[in-house]
Amino acid sequence: CHLPQRPLILSQLKDLMEIFLQPGELFVGDAGFKIRTILGSCVSITLWHPGKRIGGMSHFLLASRGTISRGQDLDGRYGDEALHSLIQQLDSYGVSHLQCQAKVFGGGNMFPDHCHAGAINVGQRNGEAARSMLLAKNIPIVSESLFGVGHRQIVFDVSNGDVWSKQIRPSKLEIDVENGT
Repeated sequence: CHLPQRPLILSQLKDLMEIFLQPGELFVGDAGFKIRTILGSCVSITLWHPGKRIGGMSHFLLASRGTISRGQDLDGRYGDEALHSLIQQLDSYGVSHLQCQAKVFGGGNMFPDHCHAGAINVGQRNGEAARSMLLAKNIPIVSESLFGVGHRQIVFDVSNGDVWSKQIRPSKLEIDVENGT
């Protein structure tokens, strides 16, 4: 999988490693990991196998880049390719995606004042694509926190499959800057 850089390891507490994902990154690991990220219009998919306590998380920017040329590396910035990479990496751990549970997060509207009536925004497109991709792969979605206004902080505890999501609305300063006031 072509990724912009390696995920950042935030800390190590006893046997627990915290991984921070930048946009376009993904990570698969065992019960010794917590995976964090911050999402705006981007979306994260977590896949977790409850019996083996192995899981992974992606952080993608766009649903798809379209067609991939033969021999071109998968790119985690695109949801379809990120999901394919997650499935491949889980398979390398002996985990079938058909035995995993999915959770989906993000797709926030960061600048709601700039949306045209009836237009679909990038975050909404990403979230709907994530749902469709998981449905097509027969992976059940057991939880989601999608759409709304603002960004989300996400923490995935691979040891028990829990994912914490905290949505934060844009500040007045962020809105003023975006509006040019």
